[in-house]
Amino acid sequence: MAAPCAEDPSLERHFKGHRDAVTCVDFSINTKQLASGSMDSCLMVWHMKPQSRAYRFTGHKDAITCVNFSPSGHLLASGSRDKTVRIWIPNVKGESTAFRAHTATVRSVHFCSDGQSFVTASDDKTVKVWATHRQKFLFSLSQHINWVRCAKFSPDGRLIVSASDDKTVKLWDKSSRECVHSYCEHGSFVTYVDFHPSGTCIAAAGMDNTVKLWDVRTHRLLQHYQLHSAAVNGLSFHPSGNYLITASSDSTLKILDLMEGRLLYTLHGHQGPATTVAFSRTGEYFASGGSDEQPEVDFPVPPGKGRSVESVQSQPQEPVSVPQTLTSTLEHIVGQLDVLTQTVSILEQRLTLTEDKLKQCLENQQLIMQRATP
Repeated sequence: MAAPCAEDPSLERHFKGHRDAVTCVDFSINTKQLASGSMDSCLMVWHMKPQSRAYRFTGHKDAITCVNFSPSGHLLASGSRDKTVRIWIPNVKGESTAFRAHTATVRSVHFCSDGQSFVTASDDKTVKVWATHRQKFLFSLSQHINWVRCAKFSPDGRLIVSASDDKTVKLWDKSSRECVHSYCEHGSFVTYVDFHPSGTCIAAAGMDNTVKLWDVRTHRLLQHYQLHSAAVNGLSFHPSGNYLITASSDSTLKILDLMEGRLLYTLHGHQGPATTVAFSRTGEYFASGGSDEQPEVDFPVPPGKGRSVESVQSQPQEPVSVPQTLTSTLEHIVGQLDVLTQTVSILEQRLTLTEDKLKQCLENQQLIMQRATP
């Protein structure tokens, strides 16, 4: 069973350094690094080792909207409102190459599993595929009639899925460049989409507060969740394929058990909209970012691994001094809030169970009365 889902997830670390809302997060393959992009136009790479300094990369001229590590972890891609994609070498030098072909904001970037190509989605209504090492634009997929928010490769690299403000999710064949199927069940803009690790189904999030899962072979709707009270901005499959985590403008994260088709946990760590969430490649951790007044990337893990709140300096030339007494007090407050959040989550689950039992009792009573009536 997945580590975050086997026990109640707890918040281990906050990463503070961005000066505006966090828009995207992604883990490297070995979970040693976490990348985050922000409305502040900066890309940051955080090291998981405590007390390590973060790298702050500058190069984009406007807000960063998406980040993705290459499968090897040696490259990092980012997209921006400045209409460019940049490929970075995530080390202390922070060297990058700009890719230009989109004519509007780049909303999404994702490497193919072989690392040889990557796919982007843009407000120019196109999905574009690029050659990574040749640094070359290859081709466009152009059937959406509104902004394209997200595009992802299938695990085997043969298919591409895209989500758009035209309320559709489209499945594409990479070789033929044809649209295989359009999923039209969403009632509003589709904000995010991704493939299940098996490659047999997809999950999409929408502004209509829902999450939907389809089979990519039969195109049948498999599951439909309406658990959030506001737009769902992002989602991530656990590597096992058994769990899905969602991030919403209602400020919560929700972990779903896909095997049983039910809600496992509701997490209340953000003070504003939760804009992004991602499981690590090992499935041991997940990170989230949001539009909090002081944007941060949360790093929840099972409670057995200890809890702390650390301020990671973003640059050597920008030291941050916090009195020890204040740090201790804040740690205590965060710990108490974490306990309270877990208690509320347990109460929510118990209330749901009680409601289900009451409903069952009423249905049984109704059946008995119907049978008793001559």
